Amino acid sequence: MLYYLFRLFDHIGIPGSGMWSYISFRALLAFILALVISAWFGEHFIKWMKSHNISETQRDSKIDPYGVEKKGVPSMGGIIIIVSILIPVLLMGRLRNIYLLLMIVTTIWLGALGFADDYIKIFRKKKDGLRGKFKIIGQLSIGLIVGLTLYFSPDAVIRQNVEVVKDGQVTNVVHKSEPVKSPQTTIPFFKNNNLNYSELMSWLGDDAKEAAGWVLFVLVTILVVTAVSNGCNLNDGMDGMAAGNSAIIGVVLGILAYVSSHIEYAGYLNIMYVPGSEELVVFCSAFVGALIGFLWYNAFPAQIFMGDTGSLSIGGIIAVMAIIIHKELLVPILCGVFLVESLSVILQVEYFKLGKRKGRRQRIFKRTPIHDNFRVLPSQIDKDSTIVFKNWPRNAFHEAKITVRFWIITILLAAATIITLKIR
Repeated sequence: MLYYLFRLFDHIGIPGSGMWSYISFRALLAFILALVISAWFGEHFIKWMKSHNISETQRDSKIDPYGVEKKGVPSMGGIIIIVSILIPVLLMGRLRNIYLLLMIVTTIWLGALGFADDYIKIFRKKKDGLRGKFKIIGQLSIGLIVGLTLYFSPDAVIRQNVEVVKDGQVTNVVHKSEPVKSPQTTIPFFKNNNLNYSELMSWLGDDAKEAAGWVLFVLVTILVVTAVSNGCNLNDGMDGMAAGNSAIIGVVLGILAYVSSHIEYAGYLNIMYVPGSEELVVFCSAFVGALIGFLWYNAFPAQIFMGDTGSLSIGGIIAVMAIIIHKELLVPILCGVFLVESLSVILQVEYFKLGKRKGRRQRIFKRTPIHDNFRVLPSQIDKDSTIVFKNWPRNAFHEAKITVRFWIITILLAAATIITLKIR
């Protein structure tokens, strides 16, 4: 909103109004405003929740050898994050941008889905919350909406990067002059770094492969949105864990969005140019600012939990952002912590089911998601169970140490993600 107001001022000739045309200026303002709102609103929100005695059902602290108590800590802190993202974005962003609109819709959609889950847990006192099938339907639906919007919107286009080869050596990278709609993505570690989903469907024939490529793109979008939002949800199990990891990921996505929107940087990195994606930098800045402000209260010992209201929306934001800038195949690297958390749960459940059919009680890890495995002593495990990694690790760690170490791993994965753009 302010963007359009100051553009009017600039047209009139009011000095200094032209600053609002710079993406860096609006991004920094969005970051600062999001952080301030998160810190200020967070304090009042926590006081209100406590005054009304609203808190999640006591979390299981029996597995923690340090006896960390979680009773009475308010949840639904994702409301703080969502409000702190949306206000700066609405003020600083160019709201006619299709990508920014998609991010706003994703935030509200998955935030509402998570809110429904938290509401059932807190107010109806049902520990399991929203039924799993409804969560999946909600995630699949927003994935479908995003995929179809990118397919049908005339504003969602790219300009493909083309290598100029001379004497067998790449001398330059240029972008085609005409923007096109194409289901392409950046693939890491390969010299020819563009993967067109339509080419994967070429076995259907030239007439059908383009449409089939877009169908595949939509299916990948649905998969990525569902997987990342669930992965972030599983990662939200320790004070500051999901918020810290997501803030680091948000910084990388902001960098990728910026270079994708800048034709010279896109040429230097040999990636496709995505016109209009500069507005995602404003959104990313607000996203990171909101998470850092939330960490003021969510870091150990947490004064509030984000709940599914926060974790589902955060995961969806990360996934949709990566899809819009055509970097969804980098998500397994960038969100490696989320991936491992999800895989640990899947493997644990399937291995337990296999043993149950054979009449045995067996598990792979002491606890899942995997971060819980590091805060449990072997002596705390049921002796009737067979556990593959029972003595890994031999010692239990305080959750604050585990959280910081997971942050460090995410920083390394973030650096690796950026490096993949040059390692081919």
